[in-house]
Amino acid sequence: MNSISASKNRCLHLFASVATVCTFVLICSGGLVTSKGVGMSVPDWPTTYGYNMFLFPISRWTGGVLYEHTHRLLASAVGLLTFLLTACVLVVEKRRWVHIIAILSCISVIFQGILGGLRVTLNANLIGTLHGMVAQSFLGLLGILVVVTSAPFLSGEYTSFRVVKELKWVAMIVTGVIFAQLTVAAGMRHTHTGLSIPDFPTAYGKWWPPLDSASVARINNVRAVHGQAATSAAQIALQMAHRALAALTFAGVVVFAWLARHTHPLNQWGKIWMLLVGIQIGLGMWIIWSNKAADIATAHVSIGALAFFLGVQLTFRLFCAVDSPIRLLSEP
Repeated sequence: MNSISASKNRCLHLFASVATVCTFVLICSGGLVTSKGVGMSVPDWPTTYGYNMFLFPISRWTGGVLYEHTHRLLASAVGLLTFLLTACVLVVEKRRWVHIIAILSCISVIFQGILGGLRVTLNANLIGTLHGMVAQSFLGLLGILVVVTSAPFLSGEYTSFRVVKELKWVAMIVTGVIFAQLTVAAGMRHTHTGLSIPDFPTAYGKWWPPLDSASVARINNVRAVHGQAATSAAQIALQMAHRALAALTFAGVVVFAWLARHTHPLNQWGKIWMLLVGIQIGLGMWIIWSNKAADIATAHVSIGALAFFLGVQLTFRLFCAVDSPIRLLSEP
């Protein structure tokens, strides 16, 4: 606790925690906007129907505008919190590497805001996908700031345990797979083509769907009858990749939980991680069976963010463990 006083440390830790919680709420809000398909309900940016966004009349907060405009206001609040948090870290904190994390967080939130604006002005799905993934990375960075400003980290308690040496690599790989899974999911969501595969656990009645042009044409004829947007072989393959990554992720967290079973306190966190991924997979099934209900899809996004966040936390903690050469990160 030499780097900053205990009282200042508590304030900084609380500030980082509030910013992290607000960012998670923002991700949930963004998930709801996409799930309801109302991302373009406000067609201009940074204004809102020509108004300064902070002066937009409350009487016009209706329908899709309510969700999109609220998302923008939450994003502005998170941006302000991040700027203030970065300033506080630079003034109060003495550890240079913590400064770097705070600055990266600040750059991320600026980039995220610009991407959100471009998503509207250009109406580009690819930018929407990138916007979603930067949000996940930003949440992970803030989570690390929460940890490194905490009393257990500064006292050494956070890193005072020994682990199976393979565990940190398993955590890192599984977290990477989760990030890839979230990227594929964002790509699926931001094409706004609905369910390219309407059944589960099979896909069009088969374990691997036909992807030839004639089969896809037949699929789209059926979709047209039901008023659904046309899909493509690429979108169907993307959804199959999403399912495969889900299975790989679950296998990975099971391996992690098994390796961590004798390591306190990671044994409990391994079980929680496995539970989160299990819930996430269950919600993914429910999305298909509910024909992509917006509330279920939003919950799916939220749990996915938590699973990735926990993966980042576990990976960071393991690489800072006492038997790791990075343990000196807890020092100035």
